[in-house]
Amino acid sequence: MKALFPFLWLLLTAAPWAMARGAMLTVIVLLMGAALLGLSGWFITATGIAGIAGIGIAFDVFRPSAGVRFLALGRTAARYGERLLTHDATLRALAALRVTLLRRQARLGERDLASLRSEAVLTRIVSDVDALDGAVLRLLFPGLAALITQGLVFLALGWLAGWPVAWAVLGGYVPLAAFIFWRLAQRSIQPSETVEAQDQKLRHGIIDMIRDRQALILWARLGQREENLLQIDATTRIAAQALDLADRNAGAALSALVAMVAGLALIAGGWVFTPETTNPAVAAIGVFVALVLAETLLQLRRGFSDYGRMTGAARRIGEQAKILSERPDRHKTALEHSPVLAIQKIGIRLELERGDAIALTGPSGSGKTTLLMQIAGLAASDGISILGRAPNHWQEAALRELVTMVPQRSVLIAGTIRENLCLAVDANDDEIWRALDAVVLGAVIRERGGLDAQLNEAGAGLSGGQARRLTLARAILKSPRLLLLDEPTEGLDASTADCVLSGIRKALPEAAILAALHRKANHPMFNGQISVASR
Repeated sequence: MKALFPFLWLLLTAAPWAMARGAMLTVIVLLMGAALLGLSGWFITATGIAGIAGIGIAFDVFRPSAGVRFLALGRTAARYGERLLTHDATLRALAALRVTLLRRQARLGERDLASLRSEAVLTRIVSDVDALDGAVLRLLFPGLAALITQGLVFLALGWLAGWPVAWAVLGGYVPLAAFIFWRLAQRSIQPSETVEAQDQKLRHGIIDMIRDRQALILWARLGQREENLLQIDATTRIAAQALDLADRNAGAALSALVAMVAGLALIAGGWVFTPETTNPAVAAIGVFVALVLAETLLQLRRGFSDYGRMTGAARRIGEQAKILSERPDRHKTALEHSPVLAIQKIGIRLELERGDAIALTGPSGSGKTTLLMQIAGLAASDGISILGRAPNHWQEAALRELVTMVPQRSVLIAGTIRENLCLAVDANDDEIWRALDAVVLGAVIRERGGLDAQLNEAGAGLSGGQARRLTLARAILKSPRLLLLDEPTEGLDASTADCVLSGIRKALPEAAILAALHRKANHPMFNGQISVASR
């Protein structure tokens, strides 16, 4: 349960007022249900007794029937509002949780970030976040509402029907229901984890089989792969059956508990009934209220059945994202007299001042990309300072204002050219066109329909070189003090590469630039070169 607490707090604080209103309506729904059946039971019993006694013509049926109608309509309206508010608040909270997780993951090292590109990891993260919606909707809210409703009904029953009836209902429901749900939660953990793990394994196995079907057919291994997937499916079904059995056993135990508590309420009502002090219709209220209070328990059954899935998801996300407070800023101001970038590492001594540009050369695998990731604060390292401070001593937002990195892999989204360029900074059309012209892409974009031209998923619709230049234009719009480029001329012909490098220098005359290159290291924009020895 401890693994769920941080996420419950995040979910509740994402939309606190909507959550509070939804929780209040949840309690109102349960209280109106209890009042509705209690009043209906009293009304039926009282009219029957009045008819037997021959005084039915004098019995007031209008006010109780009006109360029944009011409670029925009010309960329906409250149920609608409760569903609307709690689901809306939960969806907002999950959106906020996703943003929080992405912010934490953006601070991981380059190897961890690269591992998150795997479809298996991404699918697991999406599945785990979706599993947490039940923590509020099916566990927290119903649990709190059940406790509050049981307490208020206990007081009302004690006042109306007598304390023995009230204690029979409360004492029968709360401890025994808590034990049933505890057993259900314990029995659901292992099957839930198995179902989740095997389901993910099955999904990825099917995708891999479809993707590699030609090779599997050629190597006559398609049947073997199918058999492996069927075994995974059989294991999943066995675990799902165990989970379903635990859920059905809990349902049977709850049904027996409801019958037992109703019987106890009936016995307690008969025991406290005396013609002089208690109306028999009032004494019977406890039975009907005991029956309707079953609603407070039955809606918790689904939540505790999914308890294992929720805790597993919370544990995995907590391990991956390390939900902690933001790293404190240990320095208040930048050391403006210090170099924009200083590197003092074994084999590398470098200082970059404003307006300097250095080409970083070396064979593939020598560590050029790793060095750029360390400078950008995306990997741990010593011996690097930006304006006199190590990258990990800057707050994330402040570091991103100073440093912009364009990696080898161009990252674009499905949307317009303008939307892709304005991901990191708001810019007007004139600024955008200047940036596009600087990377020799303005004419191409104008031919495609301008800034409102649509790109498909991952920027499909542009060539590799055009996509690279679009990300370079986005970096120019940031106007960083330190620009890190990883193979910026890859996929470009020689003349275009020359124009792009010159355009970047012209667009950012005061920026310090460090570019990892295999070619064009002798371009006039560079003040010098530094080689990274092969590791």
